[in-house]
Amino acid sequence: MVTSSNKVTATNFCPPNYSKPDECLVPSKEGLSLKSIKGNPYWILVFVYNVGGAGDVANVRIKGSNTGWFQMSRNWGQNWQTGATLVGQSLSFIVTTSDGKTMQFNNVVPANWQFGQTYEGGSNF
Repeated sequence: MVTSSNKVTATNFCPPNYSKPDECLVPSKEGLSLKSIKGNPYWILVFVYNVGGAGDVANVRIKGSNTGWFQMSRNWGQNWQTGATLVGQSLSFIVTTSDGKTMQFNNVVPANWQFGQTYEGGSNF
């Protein structure tokens, strides 16, 4: 009988797309990062990466400068979405990692944000 073992490694990062070299990013030490805010005025999708601590995100909430907190839902991987209308507002986030640590990131995204832009938070887990 022949036995073998396999090792699987998973990351928070997207699979490489060699036609777009910046699609898979190496974590910086800047803090929480939000890559490519996508969507339309009625639906927002953010890719949350560069999360310290456990490294994987279990929950995300979003708040506009003129709203309360909204629960985001996982779209796939570390892409999180909301149907809240938040265009023209600065955006704050509460992120919880899989080990149960929660951190609030205030005004990570300025009020004049545009779809397709990337933002860095100033702190991390």
